[in-house]
Amino acid sequence: MNTFGDFQSWLLVSLGVAALALKGYALIDAARVPTRAFPAAGKLTKPIWLGILGVATVVELAVFPAPLFFLNIIGVVGAAVYLVDVRPAVRAVGGGRRGSTTHDGPYGPW
Repeated sequence: MNTFGDFQSWLLVSLGVAALALKGYALIDAARVPTRAFPAAGKLTKPIWLGILGVATVVELAVFPAPLFFLNIIGVVGAAVYLVDVRPAVRAVGGGRRGSTTHDGPYGPW
């Protein structure tokens, strides 16, 4: 029995699943933000971020058993930059989901 090899396999699969979840979440979140919020926050445009995150997700799916592949690492960095820097900035300028924290209805607060 090679327990170190089993541990290493499980660790790589776990890293791959975590990276895929991170990239998928960032991609879905970026798709839900209004296009106007990106330039208003002084960030790259929505199509550029969707391209970055989409390519990162596709690369992750293409080479899934290799989460330490350099393109996967670059994709994780891109998704992390989106989630840590861009997402809060676009939310601050009104790029969030309406009504999620302000209880606004279609004609004002309720």
